[in-house]
Amino acid sequence: MSNKSKGTGLYGWNYTGAQRPDFAVEPQTGEESVWDYPRPPAIADDGRTVRVLALDGTLLAETSTSKRVLETASPPTFYLPPEALQTDLELVDGSSYCEWKGEAKYFAYADRRLAWCYSKPTQAFAELANWVSFYPAQCQCYVAGQRVRAQAGGFYGGWITDEIVGPYKGEPGRSGW
Repeated sequence: MSNKSKGTGLYGWNYTGAQRPDFAVEPQTGEESVWDYPRPPAIADDGRTVRVLALDGTLLAETSTSKRVLETASPPTFYLPPEALQTDLELVDGSSYCEWKGEAKYFAYADRRLAWCYSKPTQAFAELANWVSFYPAQCQCYVAGQRVRAQAGGFYGGWITDEIVGPYKGEPGRSGW
């Protein structure tokens, strides 16, 4: 039986949201542990107001209809519908591939790469087609008025708010997960 068929995924990944590891923070009432999120990831609708501003204060996007992608060990990633965009973003060179969602393309505002989307996602993530997510480290993201903190690691796009507890993938010393 391969690692993948045992549910451990690539590179010996053992966490699937089925059991929280000993080192995980125990969530309190009203909190969510990233260690309870599933692998493969799940999509959850979110009705809180989400606002994204460029570092210069320009409103980039706003909506009360977003989707969160929840994946073991990572803070949620918020995706906003295309109609939430309030300004044009520039398509930039480069792409990446997610084993779950497919090929991502990237966008910039004022020469800062700060967003991505999946124009042709995998079937399991088809509802995210052309929905946009933003890197909180590259702009100002807010959920229900609360400023989002960026997931560490540069590559990751998780949105950390007060109700999300970790530790999180991408933090120093956490690359072995």
